[in-house]
Amino acid sequence: MKETNDVLRIAGIILLGLFILVVGVPLVLAAAGITLGIVGMVFGLAVGLIKLAIVVAIVYLVLVGIRAMLR
Repeated sequence: MKETNDVLRIAGIILLGLFILVVGVPLVLAAAGITLGIVGMVFGLAVGLIKLAIVVAIVYLVLVGIRAMLR
């Protein structure tokens, strides 16, 4: 069981690092005024993924609320 926790912790750290690279670096570069074609594309993709995640979360909360009201 301890090994599973270690693997999950390492996977979480790797995913956090990837998130920082994909979202954080383009944000910092955009704030610094450095705009490259690929950076703009990655930044747009990151913003799109964040918007999609927010929409999915809102839909999920609405469905859970309706389910709770019907019970």
